[in-house]
Amino acid sequence: MHFDYSPKVQQLRARLIEFFDAHITPNERRFLDEVAANRAAGNAWQPTRVIEELKPLARAAGLWNLFLPQSARALEGLSNLEYAPLCEIMGRTYWAPEVFNCSAPDTGNMETLERYGTEAQKDRWLEPLLRGEIRSAFLMTEPEVASSDATNIECRIERDGDHYVINGRKWWSSGAGDPRCQLYIVMGKTDPEAPRHAQQSMVLVPANTPGITVLRALPVFGYDDAPHGHMEIELKNVRVPAANVLLGEGRGFEIAQGRLGPGRIHHCMRSIGAAERALELMCQRANSRVAFGKPLAAQGVTQERVAESRCQIEQARLLTLKAAYMMDTVGNKAAQAEIAMIKIVAPSMALKVIDWAIQVFGGAGVSDDTPLAMMWAHQRTLRLADGPDEVHRRALAKLELARHTPLPR
Repeated sequence: MHFDYSPKVQQLRARLIEFFDAHITPNERRFLDEVAANRAAGNAWQPTRVIEELKPLARAAGLWNLFLPQSARALEGLSNLEYAPLCEIMGRTYWAPEVFNCSAPDTGNMETLERYGTEAQKDRWLEPLLRGEIRSAFLMTEPEVASSDATNIECRIERDGDHYVINGRKWWSSGAGDPRCQLYIVMGKTDPEAPRHAQQSMVLVPANTPGITVLRALPVFGYDDAPHGHMEIELKNVRVPAANVLLGEGRGFEIAQGRLGPGRIHHCMRSIGAAERALELMCQRANSRVAFGKPLAAQGVTQERVAESRCQIEQARLLTLKAAYMMDTVGNKAAQAEIAMIKIVAPSMALKVIDWAIQVFGGAGVSDDTPLAMMWAHQRTLRLADGPDEVHRRALAKLELARHTPLPR
C-alpha cells in the first residue's frame, strides 16, 4: 500500500499550486469586487472578467478539464484517485474550479453526456462544454416533494409523437443564473405506473426552449452566488425532440446514481481543501493576535482545536482517497459504503474546522474580510445539496447490518 501520489499527480499538483499562488489567491478580492460592481450597476448575473482572463492561462498551463476520466475525448484522462488531490487544491477558493473548467454542475453534466449520451448529443453539447464556451444546469430537485428520495420527483415528461412535453417546477438549479447556461439536464417521470426505479427519465433541454421561466434566484444563507446562482425554474409545456432523451425512457434513476458517484468525490475533496485553507487562516490569526496577556496560539483551547483539525482533515482525506481508489478499481456500486462514508464525514469535518477558525477570528470571521463565512455557508449547504446526512447514514447502516445478518438456511 502506497501513500505517495504518482509522479504524474505530483507534477500536476506542483503546477496547480504554482498557478494558485500566482493567479487565484491574489485575485480573490478582485473577484468579489467585480461581482459587487456588477450588482451595483444593476446586473450581477454576468461573467466576471477575472475568470475569463484566467481561463486561457489555465489552458496554456495544461490545467484544463482535469476532471475528465479517460475516454475517446480524453486519452490521458485522470482517474478519480488522480484527480482527487487536484480537486482538493481547487476547493481552497470557491470560484477557482471554473478557471480550470472543473466546476459543478458542468463536470457532472459533462460526465453524464460522456457516459450516457449519443454521439450526436455529445457533438451538440459536450464539445462546447469541454471548450468552456457554454455552461449547464441539472434540474432535479423540486419544491413540492422531498427530493432526497429521487423517486418522489413529480415533473412529468410525456411522449407526444416525436417529442416530449415537460411540465413541472424545479429549484436549486445551480448554474442556471449564468447567462452562458445553454443546457438543462432535466429529470422527470415518463411512466408513473412503471416499477419504482424505472419511472424516471432524463432529457436534454436547451435553456432557450419556449415554456421555460426562471422565477427567482435562491439565496444560500444570504449569498446569491452570482453570477452562478441557484434558480427556481418553471417548465410549462416545454417541447423537445424525443431524440433528446438520455439512454432511453425509464433510465433516469440509473443515470442519477452513475452521475453522482464522481461528483461525490469532487465535493468531498473540495471540502478538504476548504478545511485546509481554514486551518491555515486559523493558525496565522492565532500566531498574530494577543488576548489576556498571551498569543491566541498559546491558549490551550486554540492548541486543542488546531491539533484536532489536523487529525480530522487527515482522516477525511484518507477515507476519501480510499473511496476514489475503490471507484476506480471495483466500481461505484462496490464502493457505495465508502462513498456514503465520505459524504457523511467530509462536509461535517470541514464545517467544524471552519467554525473553529471563525471563532479565532472573532467578528472578522463572520464578515467578508475573510472567506470563512462563505466557506461555512457552502459546506453547511453541501450537507443538503449532496444528499442529506440522514440518507447516507441510512444507506451505510443498511450495508453494515447486512454484513452481520445470518443467511436463511
